[in-house]
Amino acid sequence: MPTEKNWIALYSKPRSEFKAEAEIKRLGIENYLPVITKVKQWSDRKKKVTEPVLHGYIFIRADEKERLEALEINSIVRCVFDHGKLAIIPAWQIENLKNFLTEKEEFLIKEGIVKGTKIRIKSGPFEGIIGVITSDSNKKTLNVNLDLLNRSIAAVIPSDVEIEVVNVL
Repeated sequence: MPTEKNWIALYSKPRSEFKAEAEIKRLGIENYLPVITKVKQWSDRKKKVTEPVLHGYIFIRADEKERLEALEINSIVRCVFDHGKLAIIPAWQIENLKNFLTEKEEFLIKEGIVKGTKIRIKSGPFEGIIGVITSDSNKKTLNVNLDLLNRSIAAVIPSDVEIEVVNVL
């Protein structure tokens, strides 16, 4: 009976994404390492350099047996988990990423929680409050909306406050 294969994100050791990719290919496991080629400028020369788009990550499409084999590779640190469960990435998101990277346009990579994300405060003075991040700067601003009144209240979230992304309306 065949086991189901899913896309899984793996953390690699720092600057080891290409080594991890080669070792995973050697095992015969389907993988995807999103890369971009940039022209880097040094004081004396320019050079085209290929580097990972998402530093520290490589994706594999694997069943449980292959996932465990990949974890034995020296350049792989661990799998990405979400709330204690193995994080399965929908195939359409991997395809989306592949299609996006075929374009030769410039792009920015945003890490962490970005503007427009709905969150719940898990600690601190605003604990339990659900709102939307409205600032992309180092100081995250939380907007609590009162849709019925067409009003919102904004507050800066202290950096030590724990937050989680929520999918509530």
